[in-house]
Amino acid sequence: MKIGFVGLGKMGSHMVERLLRHGHEVVAFDLSDEARSLVAQKGAGTVDSLAALAGKLRPPRAVWIMVPAGKPTEDSVNILAMLLGEGDVIVDGGNSFYRDSMRRAGQLKARKISFLDAGTSGGLWGLEMGYCLMIGGEEDAFVRLEPIFKALAPSDGYSRVGGPGAGHFVKMVHNGIEYALLQAYAEGFEVLEAKKEFGLDLARISHLWNKGSVVRSWLLELAGEVFKKSPHLEEIRGFVADSGEGRWTVSEAISLDVPAPVITLSLLERLRSRQEESFSAKVIAALRNEFGGHEVKKLSK
Repeated sequence: MKIGFVGLGKMGSHMVERLLRHGHEVVAFDLSDEARSLVAQKGAGTVDSLAALAGKLRPPRAVWIMVPAGKPTEDSVNILAMLLGEGDVIVDGGNSFYRDSMRRAGQLKARKISFLDAGTSGGLWGLEMGYCLMIGGEEDAFVRLEPIFKALAPSDGYSRVGGPGAGHFVKMVHNGIEYALLQAYAEGFEVLEAKKEFGLDLARISHLWNKGSVVRSWLLELAGEVFKKSPHLEEIRGFVADSGEGRWTVSEAISLDVPAPVITLSLLERLRSRQEESFSAKVIAALRNEFGGHEVKKLSK
């Protein structure tokens, strides 16, 4: 299948490579010449504008957008809406707010263009392991692009979860849960780190807990790798960013009268991390870098 792809960042470039590995044809666009060159070396076709991308695809066309939420996504959708036509499909695989996705779906439907919101999880490891895809939108558009979803996801790793906006809603809650999981692991490791009399090896304990323990997980695997590289995380500043999904999840929980104290407190801990140093915040910063390539702020020597 031939598909256009917009956005060749840390995840986008890997997604293009995975599609190519599965025999799909990709025409890719990014503002960066270097990013385009890298995927071209993998076998993708590249263009230097959205107009050129649309011109390289034959109707009915499909374009996957993988750019930051907010203005970059809004601008990309609006430009593509003028370039595409009846029967074409736009997929937003970024972390957009689900209500924005509902609005965009309605606006595109008026132009007879389909819109799918595809919550995408997998980070830097998705190239080899596959991406979990939580997809919202009309079923006919979903079915048409199913070969793309099958290529990107591991076995049983994709699903249409509902109508327009549902995919990004499910991904929003997914990321809210991620906030809480990271916070729980981080606090536990801070308690272990503080118990100096035992000289505990956090990398060894991370590995141990993944052998039959009820708290075993991929995050613990990553924790083990983090602590092997830096047993006490001395060089990492305990600054933890948030990309919006945690705030949206808490806000939605409040609007639905659903108590979500653990997710809420984990969000507040991220805000606290910007005001003072803490080992738990260092753990989260290191883990986010490990699974998603998110920036780690280094302490000056």
